[in-house]
Amino acid sequence: QVQLVESGGGLVQAGGSLRLSCAASERSFRPYAMGWFRQAPGKEREFVAAIYWRGDNTYYADSVKGRFTISRDNAKNTLNLQMNNLKPEDTAVYYCAASGALTGSPAQEYDYDYWGQGTQVTVSS
Repeated sequence: QVQLVESGGGLVQAGGSLRLSCAASERSFRPYAMGWFRQAPGKEREFVAAIYWRGDNTYYADSVKGRFTISRDNAKNTLNLQMNNLKPEDTAVYYCAASGALTGSPAQEYDYDYWGQGTQVTVSS
């Protein structure tokens, strides 16, 4: 069973930056796509960004476009999320997820088979 482990969360002031990383436990793991989701207190988990493991296609939620950048390192089997110009509303637990196949939009949680435990991101005003 592949495990995904997130790192890089923390506390930052509004306008600051953080970089999240997600590592897969098996180096031979080759998902079809990977994504980041987040869940704020009292809210449902929501899509943040996704990337196909082959090619350069990326997808972003409207709320993070222009501020967040998703990338991958195929050699290291890691997924990254560079978050700039952070806002208090970005405060949430961020989850890394991997999909073996997408049935449609990469924003659908049900397409993701593996999930990390999450890392807390807190943005103070």
